[in-house]
Amino acid sequence: MNISSTVIPDVLVIEPDVYEDHRGFFFESYNKDSFEKNTGVKSNFVQDNHSMSSQGVLRGLHYQVIKPQGKLVRVISGEVFDVAVDLRRSSATFGQWAATLLSEANRKQLWIPAGFAHGFIALSSTAELLYKTTDYYAPEFERCIKWDDDELAIDWQYDGKPIVSEKDEQGVPFSTAELFE
Repeated sequence: MNISSTVIPDVLVIEPDVYEDHRGFFFESYNKDSFEKNTGVKSNFVQDNHSMSSQGVLRGLHYQVIKPQGKLVRVISGEVFDVAVDLRRSSATFGQWAATLLSEANRKQLWIPAGFAHGFIALSSTAELLYKTTDYYAPEFERCIKWDDDELAIDWQYDGKPIVSEKDEQGVPFSTAELFE
Protein backbone atom coordinates (compact mmCIF):
# COMPACT_ATOMS: atom_id res chain seq x y z
CA MET A 1 0.00 0.00 0.00
CA ASN A 2 1.31 3.43 -0.94
CA ILE A 3 0.06 6.44 1.04
CA SER A 4 0.61 10.02 -0.10
CA SER A 5 -0.59 13.33 1.27
CA THR A 6 -2.44 15.88 -0.80
CA VAL A 7 -1.96 19.65 -0.47
CA ILE A 8 -3.84 19.15 2.81
CA PRO A 9 -1.75 16.68 4.84
CA ASP A 10 -4.81 15.14 6.58
CA VAL A 11 -6.38 14.17 3.23
CA LEU A 12 -4.63 11.06 1.98
CA VAL A 13 -4.44 9.24 -1.35
CA ILE A 14 -4.20 5.49 -0.83
CA GLU A 15 -2.95 3.18 -3.56
CA PRO A 16 -3.50 -0.48 -2.70
CA ASP A 17 -1.16 -3.27 -3.71
CA VAL A 18 -2.81 -4.85 -6.74
CA TYR A 19 -2.03 -8.38 -7.90
CA GLU A 20 -2.74 -8.93 -11.59
CA ASP A 21 -2.29 -11.87 -13.91
CA HIS A 22 -3.97 -13.41 -16.95
CA ARG A 23 -7.11 -14.12 -14.87
CA GLY A 24 -7.68 -10.54 -13.72
CA PHE A 25 -6.70 -8.80 -10.51
CA PHE A 26 -7.08 -8.88 -6.74
CA PHE A 27 -6.52 -6.30 -4.01
CA GLU A 28 -7.65 -5.64 -0.48
CA SER A 29 -9.79 -2.53 -0.72
CA TYR A 30 -9.81 -2.25 3.06
CA ASN A 31 -7.96 -3.96 5.87
CA LYS A 32 -8.42 -2.26 9.26
CA ASP A 33 -4.97 -3.20 10.61
CA SER A 34 -3.13 -2.20 7.44
CA PHE A 35 -5.15 1.02 7.04
CA GLU A 36 -4.46 2.13 10.61
CA LYS A 37 -0.78 1.13 10.54
CA ASN A 38 -0.05 2.86 7.22
CA THR A 39 -2.17 6.00 7.64
CA GLY A 40 -2.05 6.55 11.40
CA VAL A 41 -5.84 6.96 11.27
CA LYS A 42 -7.90 5.01 13.78
CA SER A 43 -10.85 3.78 11.75
CA ASN A 44 -14.30 2.89 12.95
CA PHE A 45 -16.37 2.61 9.81
CA VAL A 46 -20.08 2.10 10.45
CA GLN A 47 -21.70 2.52 7.04
CA ASP A 48 -20.93 1.74 3.38
CA ASN A 49 -22.51 3.80 0.59
CA HIS A 50 -22.75 3.16 -3.15
CA SER A 51 -23.42 6.00 -5.58
CA MET A 52 -23.85 6.02 -9.38
CA SER A 53 -23.72 9.23 -11.41
CA SER A 54 -23.92 10.11 -15.08
CA GLN A 55 -21.28 12.25 -16.78
CA GLY A 56 -21.33 15.84 -15.58
CA VAL A 57 -23.23 15.09 -12.38
CA LEU A 58 -21.71 17.05 -9.53
CA ARG A 59 -22.59 16.06 -5.96
CA GLY A 60 -21.58 18.26 -3.05
CA LEU A 61 -20.17 19.93 -1.17
CA HIS A 62 -21.72 17.88 1.67
CA TYR A 63 -20.92 17.50 5.36
CA GLN A 64 -22.65 16.96 8.70
CA VAL A 65 -22.27 19.56 11.48
CA ILE A 66 -23.14 16.99 14.15
CA LYS A 67 -22.04 13.39 13.66
CA PRO A 68 -19.37 14.49 11.15
CA GLN A 69 -18.23 11.71 8.86
CA GLY A 70 -14.77 10.66 7.86
CA LYS A 71 -14.95 9.02 4.42
CA LEU A 72 -12.85 6.47 2.57
CA VAL A 73 -13.85 6.91 -1.08
CA ARG A 74 -13.09 4.78 -4.13
CA VAL A 75 -14.42 4.40 -7.66
CA ILE A 76 -15.33 0.95 -8.96
CA SER A 77 -16.55 2.04 -12.39
CA GLY A 78 -15.66 5.12 -14.42
CA GLU A 79 -13.81 8.23 -13.28
CA VAL A 80 -14.49 11.16 -10.94
CA PHE A 81 -12.72 14.28 -9.75
CA ASP A 82 -13.05 14.08 -5.98
CA VAL A 83 -12.75 17.14 -3.71
CA ALA A 84 -12.38 17.69 0.05
CA VAL A 85 -12.65 21.15 1.67
CA ASP A 86 -11.21 21.80 5.14
CA LEU A 87 -13.93 23.31 7.35
CA ARG A 88 -11.95 23.22 10.61
CA ARG A 89 -11.31 26.79 11.75
CA SER A 90 -8.43 25.62 13.98
CA SER A 91 -6.62 24.00 11.05
CA ALA A 92 -3.68 25.54 9.20
CA THR A 93 -5.42 24.51 5.96
CA PHE A 94 -8.86 25.96 6.86
CA GLY A 95 -10.78 26.95 3.73
CA GLN A 96 -8.43 25.11 1.39
CA TRP A 97 -9.38 22.22 -0.85
CA ALA A 98 -7.60 19.10 -2.01
CA ALA A 99 -8.61 16.94 -4.93
CA THR A 100 -7.61 13.87 -6.85
CA LEU A 101 -8.75 11.83 -9.81
CA LEU A 102 -10.28 8.54 -8.69
CA SER A 103 -10.98 5.91 -11.29
CA GLU A 104 -11.68 2.29 -11.95
CA ALA A 105 -8.29 2.16 -13.70
CA ASN A 106 -6.07 3.78 -11.06
CA ARG A 107 -7.86 2.11 -8.10
CA LYS A 108 -6.84 4.98 -5.81
CA GLN A 109 -8.81 5.78 -2.68
CA LEU A 110 -9.19 9.09 -0.89
CA TRP A 111 -9.30 9.41 2.90
CA ILE A 112 -11.29 12.49 3.94
CA PRO A 113 -11.33 13.11 7.72
CA ALA A 114 -14.34 14.36 9.65
CA GLY A 115 -14.49 18.16 9.54
CA PHE A 116 -14.32 18.35 5.74
CA ALA A 117 -16.94 18.95 3.07
CA HIS A 118 -16.90 16.41 0.24
CA GLY A 119 -17.95 16.59 -3.38
CA PHE A 120 -17.21 15.00 -6.73
CA ILE A 121 -18.02 15.27 -10.42
CA ALA A 122 -18.41 12.30 -12.76
CA LEU A 123 -16.04 12.66 -15.72
CA SER A 124 -16.86 9.38 -17.49
CA SER A 125 -20.20 8.42 -19.09
CA THR A 126 -21.14 6.89 -15.73
CA ALA A 127 -19.24 6.54 -12.48
CA GLU A 128 -19.86 4.38 -9.43
CA LEU A 129 -18.39 5.23 -6.03
CA LEU A 130 -18.18 3.14 -2.90
CA TYR A 131 -17.37 4.90 0.32
CA LYS A 132 -17.12 3.99 3.95
CA THR A 133 -18.16 6.47 6.64
CA THR A 134 -17.15 6.82 10.28
CA ASP A 135 -20.62 7.90 11.38
CA TYR A 136 -24.16 7.29 10.19
CA TYR A 137 -25.97 9.52 7.74
CA ALA A 138 -28.00 12.07 9.71
CA PRO A 139 -30.02 14.21 7.28
CA GLU A 140 -31.04 16.67 10.00
CA PHE A 141 -27.36 17.61 10.45
CA GLU A 142 -26.40 17.60 6.76
CA ARG A 143 -25.23 20.87 5.28
CA CYS A 144 -24.18 21.90 1.79
CA ILE A 145 -21.78 24.57 0.58
CA LYS A 146 -22.25 25.83 -2.98
CA TRP A 147 -20.06 23.84 -5.32
CA ASP A 148 -19.19 26.99 -7.28
CA ASP A 149 -18.39 29.22 -4.30
CA ASP A 150 -16.17 32.12 -5.41
CA GLU A 151 -14.10 32.14 -2.22
CA LEU A 152 -13.22 28.43 -2.52
CA ALA A 153 -12.63 28.74 -6.29
CA ILE A 154 -12.57 24.97 -6.89
CA ASP A 155 -11.39 23.97 -10.36
CA TRP A 156 -13.67 21.01 -11.02
CA GLN A 157 -11.72 19.90 -14.11
CA TYR A 158 -14.91 19.92 -16.16
CA ASP A 159 -15.64 22.17 -19.13
CA GLY A 160 -19.42 21.80 -19.38
CA LYS A 161 -22.19 22.95 -17.07
CA PRO A 162 -22.45 20.43 -14.23
CA ILE A 163 -25.73 18.69 -13.46
CA VAL A 164 -26.58 19.54 -9.86
CA SER A 165 -29.52 18.51 -7.67
CA GLU A 166 -32.00 21.11 -6.49
CA LYS A 167 -30.77 20.54 -2.94
CA ASP A 168 -27.16 21.19 -3.96
CA GLU A 169 -28.18 24.30 -5.91
CA GLN A 170 -29.45 25.64 -2.57
CA GLY A 171 -26.01 25.25 -0.97
CA VAL A 172 -24.79 28.23 1.04
CA PRO A 173 -21.67 30.29 0.44
CA PHE A 174 -18.55 29.22 2.36
CA SER A 175 -18.55 32.60 4.14
CA THR A 176 -21.93 31.88 5.80
CA ALA A 177 -21.66 28.10 6.27
CA GLU A 178 -21.73 26.37 9.64
CA LEU A 179 -18.17 25.27 10.28
CA PHE A 180 -16.10 23.32 12.79
CA GLU A 181 -13.81 24.75 15.47
